[in-house]
Amino acid sequence: MIMKVCVLLPAYNEEKEIGKIINQIRAYGLDVIVVDDGSNDNSADIARQAQAIVISHEENKGKGQALRTGFKFIQSKDYDAVIIMDTDGQHLPQEINKFINYALSSDADIIIGNRMGDPQGMPLLRRLTNNFTSLLISMITRTKIPDSQCGFRLIRGSVLEKLNLLTAKYDTESEILIQAAKHEYKIESIPIKSIYTNNRSLIDPISDTIRFCNLIIKSMFSK
Repeated sequence: MIMKVCVLLPAYNEEKEIGKIINQIRAYGLDVIVVDDGSNDNSADIARQAQAIVISHEENKGKGQALRTGFKFIQSKDYDAVIIMDTDGQHLPQEINKFINYALSSDADIIIGNRMGDPQGMPLLRRLTNNFTSLLISMITRTKIPDSQCGFRLIRGSVLEKLNLLTAKYDTESEILIQAAKHEYKIESIPIKSIYTNNRSLIDPISDTIRFCNLIIKSMFSK
Protein backbone atom coordinates (compact mmCIF):
# COMPACT_ATOMS: atom_id res chain seq x y z
CA MET A 1 0.00 0.00 0.00
CA ILE A 2 1.21 3.48 -0.86
CA MET A 3 0.06 6.55 1.03
CA LYS A 4 0.03 10.00 -0.50
CA VAL A 5 1.31 12.18 2.33
CA CYS A 6 2.11 15.88 2.55
CA VAL A 7 3.82 17.83 5.31
CA LEU A 8 2.23 20.94 6.82
CA LEU A 9 4.48 23.56 8.38
CA PRO A 10 2.82 26.43 10.29
CA ALA A 11 5.44 29.19 10.38
CA TYR A 12 5.89 32.51 12.11
CA ASN A 13 9.26 34.26 11.74
CA GLU A 14 11.19 31.05 11.12
CA GLU A 15 13.63 32.21 8.41
CA LYS A 16 16.54 30.69 10.32
CA GLU A 17 15.47 27.06 10.01
CA ILE A 18 12.63 26.80 7.51
CA GLY A 19 14.65 26.47 4.29
CA LYS A 20 16.78 23.67 5.66
CA ILE A 21 13.75 21.82 7.02
CA ILE A 22 11.87 22.05 3.71
CA ASN A 23 14.86 20.76 1.74
CA GLN A 24 15.22 17.82 4.11
CA ILE A 25 11.53 16.98 3.82
CA ARG A 26 11.48 17.26 0.03
CA ALA A 27 14.36 14.80 -0.11
CA TYR A 28 11.75 12.18 0.84
CA GLY A 29 9.64 13.14 -2.17
CA LEU A 30 6.88 14.76 -0.13
CA ASP A 31 4.94 17.93 -0.88
CA VAL A 32 5.44 20.66 1.70
CA ILE A 33 2.70 23.16 2.51
CA VAL A 34 3.80 26.20 4.52
CA VAL A 35 1.26 28.49 6.14
CA ASP A 36 3.12 31.71 6.81
CA ASP A 37 1.24 33.21 9.73
CA GLY A 38 1.93 36.90 9.16
CA SER A 39 5.72 36.68 9.48
CA ASN A 40 7.65 39.94 9.30
CA ASP A 41 10.86 38.23 8.21
CA ASN A 42 11.77 36.29 5.05
CA SER A 43 10.12 33.00 6.02
CA ALA A 44 7.67 32.99 3.09
CA ASP A 45 10.28 33.90 0.46
CA ILE A 46 12.71 31.28 1.72
CA ALA A 47 9.94 28.66 1.72
CA ARG A 48 9.05 29.47 -1.88
CA GLN A 49 12.69 29.28 -2.92
CA ALA A 50 12.79 25.81 -1.35
CA GLN A 51 9.80 24.87 -3.57
CA ALA A 52 7.20 24.64 -0.86
CA ILE A 53 3.58 25.58 -1.47
CA VAL A 54 3.13 28.77 0.54
CA ILE A 55 -0.13 30.20 1.87
CA SER A 56 0.23 33.52 3.69
CA HIS A 57 -1.83 35.25 6.34
CA GLU A 58 -1.59 39.02 6.13
CA GLU A 59 -1.34 39.20 9.91
CA ASN A 60 -0.43 36.84 12.72
CA LYS A 61 -3.51 34.81 13.66
CA GLY A 62 -2.04 32.02 15.77
CA LYS A 63 -0.78 28.50 15.22
CA GLY A 64 -4.25 27.02 15.38
CA GLN A 65 -5.54 29.25 12.62
CA ALA A 66 -2.47 28.40 10.54
CA LEU A 67 -3.30 24.72 10.95
CA ARG A 68 -6.92 25.33 9.99
CA THR A 69 -5.84 27.21 6.86
CA GLY A 70 -3.51 24.36 5.95
CA PHE A 71 -6.16 21.71 6.57
CA LYS A 72 -8.62 23.51 4.28
CA PHE A 73 -6.08 23.53 1.46
CA ILE A 74 -5.10 19.89 2.03
CA GLN A 75 -8.75 18.77 1.94
CA SER A 76 -9.04 20.25 -1.55
CA LYS A 77 -6.33 17.83 -2.71
CA ASP A 78 -6.19 14.04 -2.69
CA TYR A 79 -3.76 13.40 0.16
CA ASP A 80 -4.32 10.33 2.32
CA ALA A 81 -2.71 11.95 5.34
CA VAL A 82 -0.86 15.03 6.53
CA ILE A 83 2.18 15.17 8.79
CA ILE A 84 2.43 18.32 10.88
CA MET A 85 5.82 19.57 12.03
CA ASP A 86 7.09 22.65 13.84
CA THR A 87 9.50 24.89 11.97
CA ASP A 88 11.85 25.87 14.79
CA GLY A 89 14.13 22.84 14.42
CA GLN A 90 12.71 20.82 17.32
CA HIS A 91 11.47 18.04 15.04
CA LEU A 92 13.74 15.89 12.89
CA PRO A 93 12.63 15.36 9.28
CA GLN A 94 14.56 12.08 9.43
CA GLU A 95 11.75 10.72 11.60
CA ILE A 96 9.00 11.34 9.04
CA ASN A 97 9.25 7.75 7.81
CA LYS A 98 8.53 6.56 11.36
CA PHE A 99 5.06 8.07 11.09
CA ILE A 100 4.41 6.82 7.57
CA ASN A 101 5.59 3.28 8.30
CA TYR A 102 3.53 3.17 11.49
CA ALA A 103 0.45 4.41 9.62
CA LEU A 104 0.93 1.72 6.96
CA SER A 105 1.11 -1.04 9.57
CA SER A 106 -1.67 0.12 11.91
CA ASP A 107 -5.25 1.35 11.88
CA ALA A 108 -4.44 4.47 13.91
CA ASP A 109 -6.13 7.60 12.60
CA ILE A 110 -3.87 10.05 14.44
CA ILE A 111 -0.27 9.27 15.34
CA ILE A 112 1.41 11.63 17.81
CA GLY A 113 5.09 11.93 18.52
CA ASN A 114 6.04 11.17 22.12
CA ARG A 115 9.07 13.00 23.51
CA MET A 116 8.44 11.99 27.11
CA GLY A 117 10.24 8.66 26.97
CA ASP A 118 13.52 10.59 26.89
CA PRO A 119 12.75 14.24 27.77
CA GLN A 120 16.39 15.15 28.28
CA GLY A 121 16.85 18.80 27.43
CA MET A 122 13.17 19.67 27.81
CA PRO A 123 12.82 22.63 30.21
CA LEU A 124 11.47 21.52 33.60
CA LEU A 125 8.45 23.84 33.51
CA ARG A 126 7.48 22.61 30.04
CA ARG A 127 7.90 19.01 31.15
CA LEU A 128 5.63 19.52 34.17
CA THR A 129 3.05 21.43 32.16
CA ASN A 130 3.07 18.81 29.43
CA ASN A 131 2.59 15.99 31.93
CA PHE A 132 -0.40 17.80 33.45
CA THR A 133 -2.10 18.71 30.17
CA SER A 134 -1.46 15.24 28.75
CA LEU A 135 -3.12 13.69 31.79
CA LEU A 136 -6.22 15.84 31.30
CA ILE A 137 -6.40 15.15 27.57
CA SER A 138 -5.94 11.43 28.21
CA MET A 139 -8.84 11.47 30.68
CA ILE A 140 -11.15 13.34 28.30
CA THR A 141 -10.29 11.24 25.23
CA ARG A 142 -10.14 8.01 27.27
CA THR A 143 -6.90 7.27 25.47
CA LYS A 144 -3.40 7.27 26.89
CA ILE A 145 -1.65 10.23 25.24
CA PRO A 146 1.71 10.78 26.95
CA ASP A 147 2.66 13.90 24.95
CA SER A 148 -0.52 15.67 23.90
CA GLN A 149 1.30 18.95 23.24
CA CYS A 150 3.68 17.50 20.67
CA GLY A 151 3.30 19.26 17.33
CA PHE A 152 4.83 16.39 15.33
CA ARG A 153 1.89 14.20 14.30
CA LEU A 154 0.22 12.40 11.41
CA ILE A 155 -3.49 12.85 10.74
CA ARG A 156 -5.40 10.85 8.15
CA GLY A 157 -7.54 12.73 5.66
CA SER A 158 -10.71 11.06 6.94
CA VAL A 159 -10.18 12.79 10.29
CA LEU A 160 -9.80 16.23 8.74
CA GLU A 161 -13.22 15.85 7.13
CA LYS A 162 -14.85 15.51 10.56
CA LEU A 163 -13.05 18.27 12.41
CA ASN A 164 -14.95 21.47 13.17
CA LEU A 165 -12.23 23.47 14.88
CA LEU A 166 -13.15 26.65 16.73
CA THR A 167 -9.85 27.57 18.38
CA ALA A 168 -7.02 29.52 16.76
CA LYS A 169 -4.03 29.40 19.08
CA TYR A 170 -1.98 26.62 20.70
CA ASP A 171 -5.14 25.05 22.15
CA THR A 172 -6.05 23.84 18.65
CA GLU A 173 -3.65 20.89 18.95
CA SER A 174 -5.62 19.69 21.98
CA GLU A 175 -8.96 20.44 20.34
CA ILE A 176 -8.02 18.18 17.42
CA LEU A 177 -7.49 15.25 19.79
CA ILE A 178 -10.70 15.89 21.73
CA GLN A 179 -12.84 16.13 18.60
CA ALA A 180 -11.18 13.10 17.02
CA ALA A 181 -11.87 11.03 20.13
CA LYS A 182 -15.52 12.08 20.14
CA HIS A 183 -15.77 10.77 16.58
CA GLU A 184 -14.16 7.53 17.83
CA TYR A 185 -10.98 7.90 15.81
CA LYS A 186 -8.04 5.89 17.07
CA ILE A 187 -5.15 7.90 18.54
CA GLU A 188 -1.74 6.31 19.12
CA SER A 189 1.77 7.55 19.93
CA ILE A 190 5.28 6.72 18.77
CA PRO A 191 8.59 7.75 20.37
CA ILE A 192 10.50 10.62 18.77
CA LYS A 193 13.43 12.84 19.61
CA SER A 194 13.25 16.58 20.10
CA ILE A 195 16.01 19.09 19.81
CA TYR A 196 15.83 21.91 22.33
CA THR A 197 17.64 25.16 21.64
CA ASN A 198 17.65 28.58 23.23
CA ASN A 199 14.87 29.76 20.92
CA ARG A 200 12.22 31.70 22.81
CA SER A 201 8.91 29.86 23.02
CA LEU A 202 5.92 31.67 21.52
CA ILE A 203 3.61 30.07 24.07
CA ASP A 204 2.24 32.57 26.59
CA PRO A 205 2.15 30.73 29.94
CA ILE A 206 -0.83 32.74 31.17
CA SER A 207 -3.13 33.34 28.20
CA ASP A 208 -2.47 29.96 26.59
CA THR A 209 -3.09 28.17 29.89
CA ILE A 210 -6.40 30.01 30.23
CA ARG A 211 -7.36 29.01 26.68
CA PHE A 212 -6.48 25.39 27.42
CA CYS A 213 -8.58 25.40 30.61
CA ASN A 214 -11.53 26.93 28.73
CA LEU A 215 -11.22 24.22 26.10
CA ILE A 216 -11.22 21.49 28.75
CA ILE A 217 -14.26 22.95 30.50
CA LYS A 218 -16.22 23.29 27.26
CA SER A 219 -15.31 19.76 26.18
CA MET A 220 -16.55 18.33 29.48
CA PHE A 221 -20.01 19.81 28.99
CA SER A 222 -20.40 19.35 25.24
CA LYS A 223 -21.82 16.27 23.60
